[in-house]
Amino acid sequence: RCFLSIPQFLLCILPQKWLQAIDLPKEVYQHLARYVPKIYCLGPNLNPQSEDLLAQLLLQAPLEWYLCGEEPSLGLAKLEQSNQPSQLCGHVFKVGEPTYSCRECAADPTCVLCMQCFLGSVHKEHRYRMTTSGGGGFCDCGDTEAWKKGPYCQKHEPNISDSSQEDPLANLSADMIARTYNIFSIILKYAVDMLTWDKEDELPQGLEPPERGDTYYCMLFNDEVHTYEQVIYTLQKAVNCTQKEAVSFATTVDRDGRKSVRYGDFQFCEQAKSVIVRNTSRQTKPLRVQVMHSSVVAHQCFALKALNWLGQIIRYSDALRRILCQVGLQKGPEGENSSLVDTLMLCDSKMWKGARNIYHQLFMSSLLMDLKYKKQFAIQFAKNYQRLQTDFMEDDHERLVSVTSLSVQLFTVPTMARMLITEENLMTTIIRTFLDHLRHRDLQGRFQFERYTAQQAFKFRRVQSLIGDLKYVLISCPTEWTDKLREKFLEGLDAFLELLKCMQGMDPVVRQVGQHIEMEPEWEAAFTLQMKLTHIISMMQEWCASDERVLIEAYKKCLTALTHCHSGFTDGEQPITLSMCGHSVDTIRYCVSQEKVSIHLPVSRLLAGLHVLLSKTEVAYRFPEQLPLSELSPPMLIEHPLRCLVLCAQVHAGMWRRNGFSLVNQIYYYHNVKCRVEMFDKDLMMLQAGASMMDPNHFLMIVLSRFELFHIFSSADCRKRYNRENANKDVVQQNSTLIEEMLHLIIMVVGERFAPGIGQVENCDELKREIVHQLCIRPMAHSELVKALPENENKETGMERVIDSVALFKKPGVTGRGLYELRPECAKQFNLYFHHYSRADQSKAEEAQRKLKRQNGEDSALPPPVLPPFCQLFASLVNILQCDVLLGMLGAVLQWAVEPSGGHWSESMLQRVLHLIGMALLEEQQQLESNSEDNEVTFNFTLKISRPGEAPSNTPSILALLETLQNAPHLEVHKDMIRWILKMVVSIKTMRERTAAAPSPEGAGHCQEQTVRDKDKAERKRKAEMARLRREKIMAQMSEMQRHFINENKELFQQSLEELDASTSASQEHSALVCVGPRRWRAGGSERRQVVTCILCQEEQEIRPDGRAMVLAAFVQRSTVMSKNRRRPPHNPESYDPLFMHPDLSFGTHTGSCGHIMHSHCWQRYFEAVQAKEQRRQQRLRVHTSYDVENGEFLCPLCECLSNTVIPLLPLTKTSCRYFSEQPGLSLWLNTTSQQIKALHSAQRKAKPTNAAATSEILTVEEYPPPEGFRLDHMPLNPYSSSIKEMLTTFGTATYKVGLKVHPNEQDPRVPIMCWGSCAYTIQSIERLLVDEEKPLFGSLPCRQDDCLRSLARFGSACWSVSSLSTVQSHFVRLLSALVPDPQVENSPCIVDVDMFHLLVSLVLSYPALHCQDSSGLSVDAAQLHLLHLVTVAHVVQILLSSVPGQGTVRISSEENLPLINIFQVCQISLREVSSGWHLWRCVKTGILPFLRGAALFFHHLNGVPAPPELQALGAGEWEALCAYLCLPSNLLQLYYNHKECAIKYFYPRESNRLIELPEDYSALINQASSFTCPKSGGDKSRAPTLCLVCGTMLCSQSYCCQTELEGEDVGACTAHTFACGAGVGIFLRVRESQVLFLAGKTKGCFYAPPYLDDYGETDQGLRRGNPLHLCRERYRKIQKLWRQHSITEEIGHAQEANQTLVGIDWQHL
Repeated sequence: RCFLSIPQFLLCILPQKWLQAIDLPKEVYQHLARYVPKIYCLGPNLNPQSEDLLAQLLLQAPLEWYLCGEEPSLGLAKLEQSNQPSQLCGHVFKVGEPTYSCRECAADPTCVLCMQCFLGSVHKEHRYRMTTSGGGGFCDCGDTEAWKKGPYCQKHEPNISDSSQEDPLANLSADMIARTYNIFSIILKYAVDMLTWDKEDELPQGLEPPERGDTYYCMLFNDEVHTYEQVIYTLQKAVNCTQKEAVSFATTVDRDGRKSVRYGDFQFCEQAKSVIVRNTSRQTKPLRVQVMHSSVVAHQCFALKALNWLGQIIRYSDALRRILCQVGLQKGPEGENSSLVDTLMLCDSKMWKGARNIYHQLFMSSLLMDLKYKKQFAIQFAKNYQRLQTDFMEDDHERLVSVTSLSVQLFTVPTMARMLITEENLMTTIIRTFLDHLRHRDLQGRFQFERYTAQQAFKFRRVQSLIGDLKYVLISCPTEWTDKLREKFLEGLDAFLELLKCMQGMDPVVRQVGQHIEMEPEWEAAFTLQMKLTHIISMMQEWCASDERVLIEAYKKCLTALTHCHSGFTDGEQPITLSMCGHSVDTIRYCVSQEKVSIHLPVSRLLAGLHVLLSKTEVAYRFPEQLPLSELSPPMLIEHPLRCLVLCAQVHAGMWRRNGFSLVNQIYYYHNVKCRVEMFDKDLMMLQAGASMMDPNHFLMIVLSRFELFHIFSSADCRKRYNRENANKDVVQQNSTLIEEMLHLIIMVVGERFAPGIGQVENCDELKREIVHQLCIRPMAHSELVKALPENENKETGMERVIDSVALFKKPGVTGRGLYELRPECAKQFNLYFHHYSRADQSKAEEAQRKLKRQNGEDSALPPPVLPPFCQLFASLVNILQCDVLLGMLGAVLQWAVEPSGGHWSESMLQRVLHLIGMALLEEQQQLESNSEDNEVTFNFTLKISRPGEAPSNTPSILALLETLQNAPHLEVHKDMIRWILKMVVSIKTMRERTAAAPSPEGAGHCQEQTVRDKDKAERKRKAEMARLRREKIMAQMSEMQRHFINENKELFQQSLEELDASTSASQEHSALVCVGPRRWRAGGSERRQVVTCILCQEEQEIRPDGRAMVLAAFVQRSTVMSKNRRRPPHNPESYDPLFMHPDLSFGTHTGSCGHIMHSHCWQRYFEAVQAKEQRRQQRLRVHTSYDVENGEFLCPLCECLSNTVIPLLPLTKTSCRYFSEQPGLSLWLNTTSQQIKALHSAQRKAKPTNAAATSEILTVEEYPPPEGFRLDHMPLNPYSSSIKEMLTTFGTATYKVGLKVHPNEQDPRVPIMCWGSCAYTIQSIERLLVDEEKPLFGSLPCRQDDCLRSLARFGSACWSVSSLSTVQSHFVRLLSALVPDPQVENSPCIVDVDMFHLLVSLVLSYPALHCQDSSGLSVDAAQLHLLHLVTVAHVVQILLSSVPGQGTVRISSEENLPLINIFQVCQISLREVSSGWHLWRCVKTGILPFLRGAALFFHHLNGVPAPPELQALGAGEWEALCAYLCLPSNLLQLYYNHKECAIKYFYPRESNRLIELPEDYSALINQASSFTCPKSGGDKSRAPTLCLVCGTMLCSQSYCCQTELEGEDVGACTAHTFACGAGVGIFLRVRESQVLFLAGKTKGCFYAPPYLDDYGETDQGLRRGNPLHLCRERYRKIQKLWRQHSITEEIGHAQEANQTLVGIDWQHL
């Protein structure tokens, strides 16, 4: 009551008092000091609802009154009205919310839109990328710098009228501005002081509470070192709480960053603190715990509330936002870095997670939304950058909750980034900070990453975020440069070169000789650094290329840096002179295989990139005087890149085997798509640059020398001597590989011209060539192609622009993915020695292309493709092809190939030589074609290869050698290529002659060409003829063998023909196929005989009742697939009576089988072996396998299908063939049966001991004599052998155990009931499946399901023989009483509450227990028919009662005894208001059809009657055929079949269950999941929201908060849900991962491909690629079919067998 009177005082008097106050801060502080501790932190359990309400009343309301000067709701509404809405959206993303980026219009990948803005923008028609937010960023809608076009969505479109950007403060009165300023500065200062306050026991001046108690909190803080388990365990010991409470504490600490774990006096809290510190300080630093006075905690709680309040208030008006920004950024009395914003930033790492998140959000909604102050904030951020990063290095929280993560909001704005570079020298600051934190250097000042400690590794990961910031700064290239920007960028480049110099030559390696390396050296850190810097180096080059002056300066600086790195170049390396083919060159002696060599050369590579840019931007041709090109020393430039390439070649040749895997991995990454752009590609460019400035002979001699092959090629008679040299086998092999690698390198140096600046090409040409060569290997999916292409800094490959010009897209089917195939016309661009092929790729591509050529009937040569011309700077490279040294090398290899005895050459060496010759010929041909009249072509390769060697050696010319090789028998493969070369030579000579003497006749050349062509043709004809003869010979052999086989096995063939005849004649008599009743079809002796083979011992066995048992592997599972009521609570398994199944089928037991047959004893032996193996395994390691032996599970020995029991196979039962006329009618049969039942009742009573005279009197009155021929004492003989009886029991108990979830007990009376139920449920589910897939009733099931149904039905009819007879008889009595009332049976269910099909199956299968004591000649067949008629009538009644509106439940008792024909009149009397007859018929017919179909399946399998052809196809006659097959009089349901109008949807037939409807667009699901909060932890976002596809519930998976206890074990939300919704089987969609999850039980699960595909026909599990995803209905139907077929468990079993990693996952925690 006192609280209610306070608001009046507060709202009227306080604000007035404050308005007149001289010292306002003091007044406000007094108010806060008085009330905050009274509202917050009053006990151990905080109550946020009441606290918030009181804080609103007592603390926020006065502030708002003061601010507005009137009733806040009015004042704030006025503010909102006068406010110009901001054009920036600024929506801050929650964790997991969908974000969209346009791949065509975004300035960089960090520009994103929220879902609302995206749907209202132009970008939804573009190519966009969809991702889920990690939380913390905000929507960039309305930011014109973020988008190349379409910056606004419809909602944020600016009005044309208010384009004058006026000051938002203009709309406020001066008075209001002053008040706002006062209150904002006081509250913000209060919040900052409290959040950065580090004393635990006292408060800032002015906030001391009036009275102070001894109440403290023990506050636990989050860190990233300790695991959940450690924290939970420690808390249980320290504050003796339950596991549940400890989990809740740990979850809150992880989420908010801190949580009080104890409340009380100081001593009590201090004790808990000491336990926690002691327990967690053993391995690592202890958990941070503080004992804080409750008033301090209270003020900190309100400080967070106050920041939230500021964030809400400024939403009403831009003016308020601007004032808050002014307050925050205003310098304090201490000068530099003293504003409130600075204080918060600099204390960031001292605050806890929750406080950080709240103030970051306030920064985002204030400073970052106001463009004027965003700049000021950015400048402060840049000024403090080094300090903030240093704090971040020491802090152990993720970057997401550090203030440094705001860099992405500031540095990615292009104008801002450039302003910070020029004014705050940001680029240099970032790089210097980076270098400061990587201190480990070797003597030469290079980075040294050896033997990294965990602490350093952690720091190294942190340091990498700096590279991210540098990338943001550089991400958009400037279009206009100012002098200041040039100066500061080049200063930044200097710093960057310092960084690269520390990397140049790091991690050097030396070849191990003799013994293997002992410790694998650390190499990953250096490569991580290289990968992170790859994009930065590329962007630096882009910046340089955009301004000529910058490019020239950068080139000079880079050259100076490289020269500096090389200053130790000649240390200890002796100069030597090499001579060969009349040329000599000075170089140094250096062996890669003996000295240190490093793969890291970033300075050289940057220079190579800049050198190519000089050519591309034409700076080299326009300002040659400004460039130091004349000072360059080409041998120096190529030295290190060449060493690197030689290292790769030697590793390929196996010379570095003893250096272990670290070197192999380095070589792999050097060529890998992630690194190659700034590693391998640039090394190649550097070689090209160097070679273009050298004499080609000198270049090749240096290459030979570095490859350590110079001695082989330089001797005068190398062609002969190398052959004779009798060297060690290994050395010969190594040298061969090195020669191949060197030739390959020369091919690349001359042939790689697709980089703009080296060849005359565009960027897209380079990309097309990459794609063509990838598709030459095989058709590829979009994602594979993207992975094979290098990404730029915007994560784009640019592939979409060019892909359609080189490839065709093929859509996927229900499985697989869409593929791109190469357009046939692009195949001619194929280059076998493409520089980005790995060895495996190369051989695959070669095979694929040769195969393609053979299919098209062309010869299989793969000549080099035509290449684009070089740019001017690189033009001299073609001379390598015609220089003397190369010709000498080519001649030598060809000479070795002519005399292969030495074995020192290889086919791939020859192949490379032929490729080089082909390249030279194409070059000459192109020069001749493009040549204008007066120029003479200097490139004369044909002439040089026609010249023989000089005396004295007189070696044959290259051309002569080729002609010799053309007919060499050992070179069949290369013949086509040699022929192509010779043809080229002829045509070039012809061209030359034509230009030399234009008028001369061209006959000669033609004639020569002609002869070559004729030779070709003849050769091809000969090959084809040989192939044809070979084929004919093989065919003749095959037909001869066939004839031989038939003769040997004559009797077998004869027999099968006779069987064929017999079966055709039988099928002609099918006209009267009836499956039930005395007239039913009976199997003859031969049809009854069934012989099967055991899969384990391969022995054949006939199935006989007295023979050895044969069994089928089977899997029994509980199922809710057909459930119409998922809310029914599970029954108590001990007391539940399953005799009558309710029509909602809420739980059933399904039996499936893989159809594989074994002897029972073979199976038992197999299962015992599995058990023994499992017990042995348990001692070794306790991993879940895909099957659980303790639960009786095993894998089928043949197909590894999950099974948990076996069904015995039984023969057809023999029945007497008495005719219908002799059998009693329905009423007579009912009479007899009821007499038999009465006799049973009285016999049972006699058996019970009587306890009083009165009861015995009644008994004597009611005693019934058994009817004639019914012998109660007759115990029937069990016809089955002991092994079959044992298997009957095995399957019965298994079904009972699984179906009821109880311990096995073969004596339990419910065993037979569960077996009949499983038979009925399985038939019903298969019948529904057939309807849903629109398949006919018979003939379309796979044989495994057929066998399973047959065994189930026959097992059901035999299972009474192993149960107690009286039990089964009493079941029959109770079942019949549901149809024919029996006064002796109590509580029989209402006719509407029984599933009739289950009733029919149970009646038919339990009747033999009654019949076996009857010898009066009643046949089982007649009984089956009467039971079918009875149940059918009951079902018709049931349908009528449930489908006509306004009818209560009518108990029909005596009417059932009428013949079937009258039932209808009776029912119509009781149901008066049916509109028309046919309407009612229609409803009965559709309602009863599933029942009749099920009955037909059941009797077909029970009695082994073949199915009539009408039921083996879909058609209109199904109804009549069913009635005839089931021996039902068809005049019972005479229907107007022609009426095709739809029936109204009734209760019957039950609709098939479907999985839930999913939205077309995946982002709708992501959005739904992002707004889903965890149901347990009070409105917190769920980390792994997961959707149940069966019922549509969203669950909070994979988290401690939602774990529940199930059968004594903690399980996650999904596992718990499967037991409630799917009887232990579940199908879920993990929304953030775009992944389907199958679960079965607690230990089994697997992931399955989701039904969402992108436009390229691929799934995106984990949402990594971010292409828009759409629902694929076929794939969803496939998942639904798996569910309806009860195949989920089987699917999981197969998945876990195939993939062992799935076994290790704790599925129960999902």
